Amino acid sequence: MSRKQGELWGGAVLALVGVAVIALGPTAWTHLVPGVAAVLAGAALTWHGARIPVPVLEVENGEFRYIRGRYIVRIPFSEVGSYFVLAGRNRSLGLCDVAGRPRIFPSVEGRRATRPYLPLTRSTSRDRVDAFMSTAGIPPRDRSLTTGTPGSRAA
Repeated sequence: MSRKQGELWGGAVLALVGVAVIALGPTAWTHLVPGVAAVLAGAALTWHGARIPVPVLEVENGEFRYIRGRYIVRIPFSEVGSYFVLAGRNRSLGLCDVAGRPRIFPSVEGRRATRPYLPLTRSTSRDRVDAFMSTAGIPPRDRSLTTGTPGSRAA
């Protein structure tokens, strides 16, 4: 589950628990105060989760676009040669130029000067990225270390 979904669902559950606590003893302050606190905390968590930007991949008007909040990367479609998806706790999308060299992007969060990939969310599946890229006509990057047929070794 992604952080955005976790905060949205967690906030909703916390608010419902707060409403249930208030409903159990609406006249007792020992139920009212924790219930109101839980409702307010749930509302704040839901609001914060709704503000987390989700990356958007687009191909339009001859350019590839990656949008995440105010961060926008635009690359002419003719300069995108292939792509790769880095697996891990947070998936990332790497793009290569026509010669096969990884492209370098400015940092999304501003912590580093550059990075060779674009961050995706945990909820973005590799299959969805593969389907989008194949629809856009961008082939996956060959990540094999050997050349030739399977089972042969490169000298």
